[in-house]
Amino acid sequence: MSSQGQKPALLVYSSLFPSPVQPNAGVFVRERMFRVGAHLPIVVVAPTPWFPFQSLLRLFKPHFRPMPPAHQQQDGVDVCYPRYFSIPGVFKQWDGLFMALSTYAMVRRLKQAGRADIIDAHFAYPDGYAATLLGRWLKLPVTITLRGTEARHARTPALAGLLRKALRGATRLIAVSSELKSLALQLGADPARAMVVGNGVDISKFQPHPKDQARAKLGIAPHARVLISVGGLVERKGFHRVLPLLPELLKTYPDLVYLIVGGASAEGNNRAELEKMVADLGLGSHVRFMGPKPHEALAEVLSAADVFVLATRAEGWANVFLEAMACGLPVVTTDVGGNREVVCQPELGEVVPFGDAQALVQALQAALTAPWHAERIRQYAQENAWPHRVQVLVEVFRSMATDKQGVN
Repeated sequence: MSSQGQKPALLVYSSLFPSPVQPNAGVFVRERMFRVGAHLPIVVVAPTPWFPFQSLLRLFKPHFRPMPPAHQQQDGVDVCYPRYFSIPGVFKQWDGLFMALSTYAMVRRLKQAGRADIIDAHFAYPDGYAATLLGRWLKLPVTITLRGTEARHARTPALAGLLRKALRGATRLIAVSSELKSLALQLGADPARAMVVGNGVDISKFQPHPKDQARAKLGIAPHARVLISVGGLVERKGFHRVLPLLPELLKTYPDLVYLIVGGASAEGNNRAELEKMVADLGLGSHVRFMGPKPHEALAEVLSAADVFVLATRAEGWANVFLEAMACGLPVVTTDVGGNREVVCQPELGEVVPFGDAQALVQALQAALTAPWHAERIRQYAQENAWPHRVQVLVEVFRSMATDKQGVN
């Protein structure tokens, strides 16, 4: 137990976490756990993949694996970025072990200093698997938050067994959606140890700005119809599934504008392919690549739009849906992961089958025409604000600290 009595000290363990070189990576982890940190002491260990020759790869891929500093403070919280050995693209089944071995000494020191009573890992592999190894070696209880990569890893033969070990080895599993909890149970997780705590939204940060003012700043006509998508520029997020639909939408809405907010992420960067698609479709005057935006600047850009769309291939619980709703926008998205759990009512938007372009374009047509009740949409977002989630999480961690059977 930490020196702070009944307040267990949490070691947040996540390889996806904001840093000076990737400020938008894992913002959803920080948003969640820094709020928990207002109630419990936390320290962050964000293992960073490293390979001896990766500097050579940057000659061809300049943004490949940018290296953060070894340590920094974010809002008064210590964030450490230890390196772990990881060969790009191959032998991913070794990442969890190397991650655990590379961070063992650091985690042990933090435990000895009273700063790690519980390891709180995010993503079941490699982070969660590494955390269960560290928990076993150092006699620490481990939570794993399932965030959406688990379905893909369960289908990967080299990783499926390690994923199962992580799920079975955790003291507590926290899924961000019911769909992810069901997957964990199918993979052998103990139902008594699994629960759902969705992500939340900061309604003080995400609230509507005057639409005319927001559009004026972007040079968008007041009468234009505006779609917006926010996310890393990668295949999974599906910008390339929306772009081919725009010519059909332009027949009805000739002044349509599509805002794409986002940039390179840990998954890659397909901006060049998207720009080529825009050029090939002759959409240059209708599509705007806004680049990545700081989290605190998103509300104003969202407020310039009429409809939020994300034709994503996989999600856990997409915070960005609630952020858009907090700005009064309806959401059109695909029926994957926990999307239907977020967009759960007709007055919030529409969820269409993944890969059904006709259903998606029809949903966008309807969304651009429908008289949405922005205040009702915002009210739903308010009902999913962070304080409700954080209260549950804090109680989970406190109960683990007093549980005699908490350590594996």
